[in-house]
Amino acid sequence: MRSARRRVQALGMILLCSILLLGCGSKVSQENFNKIQTGMTQAEVTSILGNPTESSSIAFGPIGGTTSTWKENSGTITIQFVNDKVIAKAFTGKQS
Repeated sequence: MRSARRRVQALGMILLCSILLLGCGSKVSQENFNKIQTGMTQAEVTSILGNPTESSSIAFGPIGGTTSTWKENSGTITIQFVNDKVIAKAFTGKQS
């Protein structure tokens, strides 16, 4: 009985550690930056990078623009949107 309980506890710890490690991956990476294409919507970008760290918007009549930035230890991704579509992007990675 005791052996079975230890196995269940060990399995639970392995599962918990696996879940935690999966959540540790940085979304700010060259790989994810390369997935962002001109013309993508803000929703499509957010599905890849998550919510931005910073965001600012401006509108002139029917034209609206937003600059969104994602910052992590691995670097910074900045994307400019006009009328909800990507028009420019930049990636600055950390130097080792």
